[in-house]
Amino acid sequence: MVLMDQGRYKSADEMFRRLVIARQKWNGDNDINTLKAFECLGRVLEYQGYFVKAQKMYRRTFEFKRDALGHEHLDTLSSMANLASTFWSQGRWKEAEELEVQVMETRKRVLEEEHPDTLGSMANLASTFLSQGRWRKVEELEVQVMETSLRVFGEEHLNTLTIMTNLASTYRNQGRWKEAEELEVQVMETRKRVLGEEHPDTLTSMACLALTYKNRGRWKEAEELGVQVMKTRKRVLGEEHPSTLTSIHNLASTYGNQGRWKEAEELEVQVMETSLRVVGEEHPSTLSSMANLALTYGNQGRWKEAEELEVQVMETYLRVLGEEHLNTLSSMANLASTYRNQGRWKEAEELEVQVIKTRKRVLGEEHPDTLTSINNLAHTWKSQSRNEDAISLMRKCCQLRKQILGPQHPYTEASLETLNE
Repeated sequence: MVLMDQGRYKSADEMFRRLVIARQKWNGDNDINTLKAFECLGRVLEYQGYFVKAQKMYRRTFEFKRDALGHEHLDTLSSMANLASTFWSQGRWKEAEELEVQVMETRKRVLEEEHPDTLGSMANLASTFLSQGRWRKVEELEVQVMETSLRVFGEEHLNTLTIMTNLASTYRNQGRWKEAEELEVQVMETRKRVLGEEHPDTLTSMACLALTYKNRGRWKEAEELGVQVMKTRKRVLGEEHPSTLTSIHNLASTYGNQGRWKEAEELEVQVMETSLRVVGEEHPSTLSSMANLALTYGNQGRWKEAEELEVQVMETYLRVLGEEHLNTLSSMANLASTYRNQGRWKEAEELEVQVIKTRKRVLGEEHPDTLTSINNLAHTWKSQSRNEDAISLMRKCCQLRKQILGPQHPYTEASLETLNE
């Protein structure tokens, strides 16, 4: 998987397609080596954002292993976890959760609770809970995994450091910056000592800490770390590697938060053009880079350019991922925001109502993303002088954000501030 590690997904795709065809010809469809080739191709497709195609590959290998080896065989469980991953990528949380619970419970029984694979399945389930905004369940699982890893493997083990990073991210998403920072500093310093300053995992931990600094408004520290990560990744991984492009975007975001739009724009154009060339116009990374550039245009009042990009992103997501995928809904919300900033209230409202209805159905009324869309619609109604409707909706948003995110979360405080204006 060297090509994958280098971010050369198209080359890896071509290689594994040839391998699948060759093994089908010589070994047949149900030979174990053919199935391994299918699984590798599925992984490449998933990395490229072709989640439905990857799902078909993973389902094929899972069903064969289940029938040939049994439900509790370790290879069957690995294939089941892969299949769950494609459901997660498509925003099909319920189906992902059902499979991940099954994998976790079986591994607990077959391998015991302290086995690395069991802990990995618990971490995967926590990730699915996170996507559903179920913070308490996320934190409970991640703390349990971290404490077990510390006891069994020690504080310098890679698995321990990974779960500490995940827990820090959960704290960050809840606005618990101090707890996040403490864990991230610990992980970064340990990885520097154990793996070295240029190891990809060390650079990831530096990028996470930079993000926490940015969220706390500590721009200088965020920028220094961001520049260091970007330069090192360019040198070690190459300028076109996905992790390098992520670090360039993160630095652009830090510039944007400081109102340094020109510098942000230059970096975001670079990311978008590279993504278009390397992974194509329909890849989630490319679409994300286009959305980021549109946001920068919007922050400069360049509404027409922002709108053109956002319409393109939304239409592509609708075609590739469907109307209920989280990325599609985010792109619709972004376009609605651009309409709202231009005073095009009716167009903004139509999109926002559609996003709320879909998020309620897919994620539930109390999911943080649903609450964000409710908050946005309240602002649109306020701008239309529908004050009673706006106040009622914002009051509901505040109540739920207090309950779900906590009274000190930045989103809760922003909603309360708006309500009190």
